[in-house]
Amino acid sequence: MQERVAITRALVHDPAMLLMDEPFRALDAMTREHMNLELQRIWLERRKTVLFITHSIPEAVFLADRVLVMTARPGRLLDDVRVKLPRPRPLDVMNTPEFGAYARHIRHLFNVQGRIDA
Repeated sequence: MQERVAITRALVHDPAMLLMDEPFRALDAMTREHMNLELQRIWLERRKTVLFITHSIPEAVFLADRVLVMTARPGRLLDDVRVKLPRPRPLDVMNTPEFGAYARHIRHLFNVQGRIDA
């Protein structure tokens, strides 16, 4: 509920952009998925630019039109991945080969940098 209130508070003043730094990090998986759907609904209605920071690759692919992958310190842009999945995106899109291809590509970028142990 606190996350919903925070989003509502941010939208009250009708900003051109929403900056969201891991807003759903403390939520359980089911609530996080619900909030992802809610944020997508809000975006479809308002069409605001949203800069959404997350460490969750599936969350990034589900929500984004572009996923900017950063390196570790010093933070530099490693890749700009254009996500071309149709909207609105139901949760079932996560089970499609197209979604999996985006997630694998992004995961591979981290493996190339040696950030994830195999």
